[in-house]
Amino acid sequence: MRDVSLLLIIPMVTAVLCWRIKQNRIGEKLQVAGALLNVFAGLSLAWNVFFHAPVTGWHRLIYVDALGAFNVMLIVLIGFIASLYSVGYIRHEIAEKMINAEKSRYYYLWFHLFIGTMLVVSVVNNLGLLWVGIELTTLVSALLVAFYRKETSLEAAWKYLIMGSVGIAFALLGIIFLYLSGANLFGENTESLNWTTLNRAAEQLNPQWTLIAFIFVLVGFGTKAGLAPMHFWLPDAHSEAPSPVSAVLSGVLLNTALYGVFRVYTIVNTALDGKASVYLIFFGLFSMAVTVPFILVQHDIKRMLAYSSVEHMGIIALGVGIGGTLGLYGAVLHMFHHSMAKSLLFFAAGNINQKYHSKRIERISGILKTMPVTGSIFLIAAFAIMGTPPFNVFVSEFTIMSAGFQKGHLTATILFVLFVVLIFSGMMYYVVRMSFGEAPSKLEKKEVDRWSTAALFIPLLAVVVLGLYVPPFFHKMIQQVAFVLQGGKL
Repeated sequence: MRDVSLLLIIPMVTAVLCWRIKQNRIGEKLQVAGALLNVFAGLSLAWNVFFHAPVTGWHRLIYVDALGAFNVMLIVLIGFIASLYSVGYIRHEIAEKMINAEKSRYYYLWFHLFIGTMLVVSVVNNLGLLWVGIELTTLVSALLVAFYRKETSLEAAWKYLIMGSVGIAFALLGIIFLYLSGANLFGENTESLNWTTLNRAAEQLNPQWTLIAFIFVLVGFGTKAGLAPMHFWLPDAHSEAPSPVSAVLSGVLLNTALYGVFRVYTIVNTALDGKASVYLIFFGLFSMAVTVPFILVQHDIKRMLAYSSVEHMGIIALGVGIGGTLGLYGAVLHMFHHSMAKSLLFFAAGNINQKYHSKRIERISGILKTMPVTGSIFLIAAFAIMGTPPFNVFVSEFTIMSAGFQKGHLTATILFVLFVVLIFSGMMYYVVRMSFGEAPSKLEKKEVDRWSTAALFIPLLAVVVLGLYVPPFFHKMIQQVAFVLQGGKL
């Protein structure tokens, strides 16, 4: 429990200190140190869970199994990389007079509170508290989406708040219906909404109520996860937020919303004897299908990456829906691989936007000439996110495809491959166009701030290495998470 306590306290303390300390250089180093401390706390917690046993405490309000530990691990890792990247990014914005020094303190305040709210979601046992945690992520991250206070960013934040709130309301109804499905078993027991309680009694829950509950939760938390057709907030929010925030939104917030869906799915799928999976397959494929036309006719680099996130959330949902040991393994692996590759892409895109002073694709060309390091990394990350071998995303996509054929989901798997190919074609056209070609004459051959460039190499390592080799300990961790998603109890 000490690791859990530290995990929740560190971001809050870091946020407040960064807000109160007026010396910017001290504050920015302090926030990196706080994020690094959180990495140690998160990885220590994950180690205890994966190699010993789930962690429980606070009168069973806290419960961290392999699924929770996996999400914690992703949050602290992406959070640290984003905090490191933010130093150079925010310095550049101050130098360009996009923001002032005082506003940077508010950025770090909201950024670390945002990380803290996602960690709360990952460690609570009670589904009601999980709902509260996801609602808090909406409120805090909306402030970051509206950070620049421009008309477009305020509009994006407003749309995000409205759609997020409507989605969260649906999810709350779903959780109430899930409670009703076991009301005759638990009565007014204070633990009747604990995931551990519901999961143990899943086979005894009322199947009609559990199905209704799952549909509401899928639509509700699926809105936050960016599943189509509830995804409309996502391209605007990702496009308008500061690039490190876009990386966190895409890399871990979407996973955290899916985490809420999967917590309920493990209960409902057992209660319905596996029949809930068809809904995940449908929403997964539909999310991929919706992405295709928007990728093919895109003009904004960050919106293109945002629509790519809709695709990949669909792939994860599809993998869990296909199920079986191989399908779940591929889905969990894809959660990790997408987080690393997509956050890397948003970081690289942030460097490019600051260099070219534009997000418009037609105004960006010759990246490899003007920014050799960032351009090379951007090209690698783009190939990775498109599922090109030998990078990490290809491994998880191939695993899900293999599971689809193995489980007899022939039509769904063929559609999956078709959508991946179409999206690959669209993204490849724009990526090649931006990476090569003539660079604008007014731009000198120089990288942006060294902090922003150095941060790129951490996720790059995961993108390259995990495409070629999966370490045994990492393989074991993914297996344990997949086991929890099957309804197993560690």
